[in-house]
Amino acid sequence: MGSMSTPDPCELTQPPSFDEFQRQASLMTSCTLLWKELTDHFTSLEQNLLKKSDAIKDKIKTLETQTKTSLNSLEERETTIENSVSIAIRKVEEAMKAAAAAVGTSKSEDAEDNPEVEDSEGLLLRLKSFCVKMDSLGFWGFISSRKKEMDVMRATIPIALAECVDPARFVLEAISEVFPVDKRPDCVNDLGWACVLMLESLIPVMIDPILGHSRAFVTPSVKKTAKEIAETWKESLDERGGIENVKAPEVHTFLQHLVTFGIVKDEDFDLYRKLVVGSAWRKQMPKLAVSLGLGDQMPDMIEELISRGQQVDAVHFTHEVGLVERFPPVSLLKAFLKDAKKAATSIMEDPNNSGRAQHLAARKEQSALRVVIKCIEEYKLEAEFPPENLKKRLQQLEKVKIEKKRPAATSPANKRTRACNVGPMPPAKAGRITNTYVSSFPAPPTFVRSPSHNTQYPPPQYSVYGHGNRSPPVNHYAAYSPEAAPHSPAFTYPGTPPMNYPPPPPAAAYGGYGNGMSPAFQHAYYR
Repeated sequence: MGSMSTPDPCELTQPPSFDEFQRQASLMTSCTLLWKELTDHFTSLEQNLLKKSDAIKDKIKTLETQTKTSLNSLEERETTIENSVSIAIRKVEEAMKAAAAAVGTSKSEDAEDNPEVEDSEGLLLRLKSFCVKMDSLGFWGFISSRKKEMDVMRATIPIALAECVDPARFVLEAISEVFPVDKRPDCVNDLGWACVLMLESLIPVMIDPILGHSRAFVTPSVKKTAKEIAETWKESLDERGGIENVKAPEVHTFLQHLVTFGIVKDEDFDLYRKLVVGSAWRKQMPKLAVSLGLGDQMPDMIEELISRGQQVDAVHFTHEVGLVERFPPVSLLKAFLKDAKKAATSIMEDPNNSGRAQHLAARKEQSALRVVIKCIEEYKLEAEFPPENLKKRLQQLEKVKIEKKRPAATSPANKRTRACNVGPMPPAKAGRITNTYVSSFPAPPTFVRSPSHNTQYPPPQYSVYGHGNRSPPVNHYAAYSPEAAPHSPAFTYPGTPPMNYPPPPPAAAYGGYGNGMSPAFQHAYYR
C-alpha cells in the first residue's frame, strides 16, 4: 500500500488574505443594495396594486348602484305599462269633460268657423280640443293662421300636445301639409315657421320623465316614418335647385325635424354643415348646429362665415360654442362695419344706380349699424365697443332720410293765379294719378246768363285739381247760347238742381270792376 501524504499543520492554520476579505465584503455590500432595491420595487408594486384594487372596488360599487337604480326604474316602468292604456283613456275623457265644461260643445263647433279667441286661456282650450280629438288638420290650420300670436303659442302648444294619445304622430300628420313637400295648390305664404314651432314644442312632450333627454317617447313606427320623411326631403333637393337654392325656412324645418326625432346620421354631416352655413343668419342655427353634432367642425364653419363676409353670424356661433377668445367678437363687428362702408361707397360710385345711389347707400349703412348695435347689446360688449358713436351716426342717417321726405315749401311768388286775378289757385298735380276719381268738393251751380248780357270775358285757364281727376274747362261767364251745352237750362251737374239767376247789374254797380264780373258768382271751389 502506498503511503498517503499528510498535510502540513502550518498550511492548515494559515489565515485568509486581506484581498479575500475585501472581496467578500464587497460581495455582501452588493447583495445588501440589491436586496434593498428589490424590496422597494415590490413595495411599490404592492401599493399600485392596492390603489388599482380600490379604484376597481369603487367602480364596481358605482356600477352596482347604477344597475340597481336602472333595475328599479325598469321595474317601475313595467308596472305602469300594464295600465298605460287605461291611463291614456282616462286622460282623454277628463280632457273632453274639461273642454266641454269650459266652452261647451256647440260653442266649440262655432269656434271652428270663427278662429278668433279672446285670451291665452281661450287659445289653450282651443288647442287642447284639437289635440284631444286628434284633429291634426284643424290643429295645423288654427296655428298657421296665427303668426302674430307665435310667442303665446310657444308656451301653450306643449301643454296642449300633452293631451294627445300619440303627440309625435299627431305633429307629423299636422305638418305633412307642407313638409317634406308642399301640397298646397297655391304656395302664397311660407309656413315653415309653423312647422318649426310645432317640432320645437314636441321636444319637451316626448322627453322621458325618468331617463331625460337620453330617451324620447317615440314609437318605432313613428320614428321610421320620420326617417322616410327626411329621406324624401333630401331626395327633393335636386328638384329645388340644390343646396344653394333651397329656402332657409325649409332648411330650418328639416334640421329641426332631425333633432326632434333623433334621426341624425353621421354620414350626412357634410350635408348638415352646408345647410347650416347657407342659413347661418337664422337665430336658431347655432344651437341646431350643436344639436346636430357639428361642435367639432364649428371653428371651420366660423372661418367660412368670416370669409363670406358674415361676421355678425360668426359672432353668434362663437358665443354658442365658447370660441370668443379665438374669434374676438369686437374685431369681427368692426370688420363687418368696414365692409358695409365699402359696399355703400361702391353703390355711390355705380353709374347704374345714379338716381337712387345715395338712398341705397344710406339704407345699407343703416342696416349694418342696427345689426351691430343689437349684437353689442345682446352679448354685453359695451365696455369693449361703446355703441354711442354708432347710434349718433344712425340718427344722422335717419334725420337726413326724414328731411328728404318733407315736401319743399312753395314760395308765394310761384303760386298760380286765376284768370280773373281774384286769388291764387291750388298747385297743379298733373300726371300723378290716371284713374278716375270722384271729387269730394260740392258740385258748382248751373249759371244761366241773360241773353241781353253780351259782355264778353276772356276764357278762364284750364286747371288740374289734385284729386286724381282732370276738371273739364268751363267758362261760367260766357254769353248764353243754345250751343253752350254746360250752360243751357237742360244741363245740370249731377246731384245739383238747376238754378236761375237774374241778369247782373251793370259793371259800374260793382265799384269799378273793369271786367264786369260779379264777385258773388264765384266758383264753388273757392268758397
